[in-house]
Amino acid sequence: MEIIAVLLGVFGLGTGAGLLVIRNYYHICQPSEVLIFAGSRRPTATGKTIGYRLVKGGSSIRLPMLEQVYRMDLTNMIIDLRVVNAYSKGGVPLIVTGVANIKIAGEEPIIHNAIERLLGKKRKEIEQLAKETLEGNLRGVLANLTPEQANSDQIAFAKSLLEEAEQDLEKLGLVLDSLQIQNISDEVRYLDSIGRKQKAELQRDARIAEAKARKTSIIKDSENLRLTALRRIQKDLEIAKADAEKRVRDTQTKRGAMIAEVESVVMSDLAKVQAEVAVQTARIKQVKQQLQADVIAPAAAECQQAIAKARGEAAKIIEQGKAQAEGTKKLAASWQGAGNNAKNIFLYQKLELLLKLMAASVPEVQVQTVTVVDGGDGNLVPKMTAFAEQLRQATGVDLVQMANRIAQTEPSVKGKDTNFDFKQLPS
Repeated sequence: MEIIAVLLGVFGLGTGAGLLVIRNYYHICQPSEVLIFAGSRRPTATGKTIGYRLVKGGSSIRLPMLEQVYRMDLTNMIIDLRVVNAYSKGGVPLIVTGVANIKIAGEEPIIHNAIERLLGKKRKEIEQLAKETLEGNLRGVLANLTPEQANSDQIAFAKSLLEEAEQDLEKLGLVLDSLQIQNISDEVRYLDSIGRKQKAELQRDARIAEAKARKTSIIKDSENLRLTALRRIQKDLEIAKADAEKRVRDTQTKRGAMIAEVESVVMSDLAKVQAEVAVQTARIKQVKQQLQADVIAPAAAECQQAIAKARGEAAKIIEQGKAQAEGTKKLAASWQGAGNNAKNIFLYQKLELLLKLMAASVPEVQVQTVTVVDGGDGNLVPKMTAFAEQLRQATGVDLVQMANRIAQTEPSVKGKDTNFDFKQLPS
């Protein structure tokens, strides 16, 4: 029993001692740090011999009495930058503010620089060292840039600063993850004046760009409308072409049927025409017969009658003409036989007939005395007397006696005689 107790005591002491040894000599490295076991010498990848070994993200046992363990934090450090009176190219003092993210390098060979220069330093001291280094680099970069360049393209400015500060920070064993320039200003308001100018230029450029964009949009819309119209026209043409081809195919398909149909219609019309021709021929014959009976025959009969009548009248006229010619011959013969008195006899016969006609034309007028009044110069009566005497001597016609005889022969309306007398009124 006592032996068991002794064994348990020894085991307990051994376990406690082992745990104490593990606690003091076994070291675990966090992912955000690096363990430096100083004391053992080893060569690096470059052939340089160093007196420590590194453990990153794991665990290791420190050799008692031979090694000493150091921890170095690899987490990010945020550094606020502010540079006042940093002269730019052209001599304009600028005020630059920014923020940088740095950390201690965790990869070889840069980590060796960090171990040599930063091991044992506090975090604040490392941040101050990095800040002063970055501010110095910032001043150096600004000296090569104009205020316009630094302000207009801060990304390029930060990139130049990264390139400038990278080598200096690597010498310190630091890595610059990012750098952002927050603000650039100046006390003489140089950038403000440039900003106003640039703002005006930007507004101008924006208006120009807007006008160009509007112009481009209008042109594009017009082009789209044109293309749409062309596509619509092309589509309509294709539809019309397809429709025309379909109609042609339909027509070609229906051509035989249409020809047969037209031929049947033509034959039917031809038969109708032929039948109508026969009917019209019979009708013409009937009309001719009817005309022969109703018009031609009576007209022929009337024509024969008119011819016979005309011949009869012509014969009558011929006989009358012959009789008149015979009478005229006899009158001429008797005139020749009468000698000089034939003329007087002829005129006497005609004058008597003329006076009868004149008297008969005024049967309602009662004439008792015909008085011829002289115009006032006293020549009428001698002239009339001389005229009547000359007429009686030349022709043998006594005008006064003839007029009285005619007046006695033709009774007046009241049965009284009419006397012809020539008187001369006193002037």
